[in-house]
Amino acid sequence: MPLILAIETATPLCSVALGRDAQLLALREVNDGRLAHAEKLNVFIAQVLEEAGVAMNALSAVAVGTGPGSYTGLRIGLSAAKGLCYALDRPIIGIGTLHTLAQAAHALQGPLQGTLWPMVDARRMEVFSAPFTPTGRPLADTAPLILDAAWAGDPAPRVVFGDGADKAVALWKDQASITHLPGVRPSAAHLLPLAVARFQAGQFDDLAYLVPEYGKAANTGIARPRITTPPGS
Repeated sequence: MPLILAIETATPLCSVALGRDAQLLALREVNDGRLAHAEKLNVFIAQVLEEAGVAMNALSAVAVGTGPGSYTGLRIGLSAAKGLCYALDRPIIGIGTLHTLAQAAHALQGPLQGTLWPMVDARRMEVFSAPFTPTGRPLADTAPLILDAAWAGDPAPRVVFGDGADKAVALWKDQASITHLPGVRPSAAHLLPLAVARFQAGQFDDLAYLVPEYGKAANTGIARPRITTPPGS
């Protein structure tokens, strides 16, 4: 039975879980509205190992959320996971954050009807999302999505959840075709079953080439030099 450490830092939730096969052994997480990942992540890793009474070298693999989400959060989580895997010579398993959200919705709500739309907040009325089948299979690639009346007014049955959906509650309240599940978050506890399935199938990621899925390209433009006019010119 694999012993897997799971890390999820793509959103303001900083979450670390330890599980053996399908059994959750320990969980630490915080979501207090600020990005506390750099402060809390390594502390949480040490705490879940201590609570479960296992040594770090007993780990079978490390699983990590790959986004989309916060640039900073994703870099912190992936750097920690890669460092552990490199030091321990263990495989790494990257799990998309939207997949973890879909797993969380199933775990919390049971069978769902309609297309699932897990949503990660991307500021203002934009989210990162993708459609999933009711069983949690993705139907398209992750992409930025603007939440507006036109999208909400589509008559197709849909289930929306995640912090991106929670910020747009005013859009959902009068839409009979949309079921909003509030408070669903990509906890590492829900990442674990996905990681166990990948481990059992021998589906690991390349430690050197696993990168975050940011959702859209970072703004890397070079600022123009500021031109000042000398006095008296």
